[in-house]
Amino acid sequence: MKNSFKSIALSALLCTAPGVLFFATGCASSSTGESTGEYVDNSAITAKVKAALLNDPIVKSFDVSVESYKGVVQLSGFVNTYEQKTQAGRVAAGVTGVAGVQNNLIVK
Repeated sequence: MKNSFKSIALSALLCTAPGVLFFATGCASSSTGESTGEYVDNSAITAKVKAALLNDPIVKSFDVSVESYKGVVQLSGFVNTYEQKTQAGRVAAGVTGVAGVQNNLIVK
């Protein structure tokens, strides 16, 4: 009976520990100073911008890197034409949640 109680107590502790750690770190900031919510929002913006760029018939480039911080999107990498660079900026600016675009693309 005594060993059974210890097993149950240990099992309960092991099952709740990950949840406690999750909630304890859920409100913490990231190393960039973003809250967890901002990090998730920026990740979603980045994913939407990448998808929009890949679906755009003018840009359609895998050489474009997208980063987001507090809603501002930074585009970097290489494109073949000035038109692609300009269009990439327009496409990124048109994505919901984007507060601004920093277009650092380089024309090859």
